Amino acid sequence: MDIPVLHRLALNESPFPPLPSVREAMRAAVAEAHRYPQFHPDDLTERIAAWCRVPPARVAVGSGSVGVALQLLHAVVERGDSMVYAWRTFDAYPLLASMVGARSITVPLSPDGRQDLPALLAALDHRTRVVVLCNPHNPTGSLITADDLVDFLRRVPPHVTVLLDEAYVEFARDTRLPDALALLDAHPGLLVLRTFSKAYGLAALRVGYGIGSPDLVARVRRQQLPFGVNSVASAAVEASLRAGDELERRVESVTAERERLRRQLVTLGWRIRPSHTNSLWLAAPDPVEDGAAALAAAGVQARHYPGEGIRLTVGSREANDAVRTALAAVGRDRMSGGDAVSVARSGGVVRA
Repeated sequence: MDIPVLHRLALNESPFPPLPSVREAMRAAVAEAHRYPQFHPDDLTERIAAWCRVPPARVAVGSGSVGVALQLLHAVVERGDSMVYAWRTFDAYPLLASMVGARSITVPLSPDGRQDLPALLAALDHRTRVVVLCNPHNPTGSLITADDLVDFLRRVPPHVTVLLDEAYVEFARDTRLPDALALLDAHPGLLVLRTFSKAYGLAALRVGYGIGSPDLVARVRRQQLPFGVNSVASAAVEASLRAGDELERRVESVTAERERLRRQLVTLGWRIRPSHTNSLWLAAPDPVEDGAAALAAAGVQARHYPGEGIRLTVGSREANDAVRTALAAVGRDRMSGGDAVSVARSGGVVRA
């Protein structure tokens, strides 16, 4: 018998529905659904630019951050060029590379789930047109620090565009988090990619944006689909920008739940490194296959990468408690109580 899904924790969605003020803006926009949206989302672009404190010429808006990424690839990649990225990462990148006829060059993550920046640099050659960095990283939640990012950007050849995917940046609390927008003037080949799907809880409406140099953004905009951002989505984003304080409280709630759940799972014997996203990464050699089965049996839908790990979206308190209960027996079977305490004291990192 199929087990019903009680908690959807597979896609890193927000556990919160849109705010009441955002829903009201959406309802008002629906009343005008017989009218086309703007040919290009110029008004929304200006509002996002003002919110980010950059000129509008630096902002490109598209159908989710993945849509802006595809626009970038169409702008800079020719068939047979290559695109370099760490693997594992966001599943869309291999698909996007295929869509534009680019060769995917993948670089393994380091054993601790980080993107291997020296190896990524070594993979760049004369046919490379784009290198992707995901910061914070999906799915492992690791962070590229400000110093490491600056050093990486200095070493990237000028013919390579750096796509810096910051879909989860609102959930990062580390003081070493880069201020990516402050790096744009020094690096005209950098495009910073962000989204309203995660922290802002508008995943179904598909609005993302890229920030870069005016020349690069102009090339990205030329690949924009006419009427590509609908009026309901635009209204929801604009209302969300006006509700910044309320949304920030929601983000703080998610990050607090992330830390609570991580502490609980570490105490149970799971070795989980700190996360800077709205998810936790349970990695092999911990018993991730048994963990995935236990979660499924409890009606928890998580993202299982067989043989690699489980990405667990941080959900509501009820959902997170269901995760803890489901994984408790698996974690205790994995190691003795003494070992579990040792892991907890080391912050979830087992050192050789």
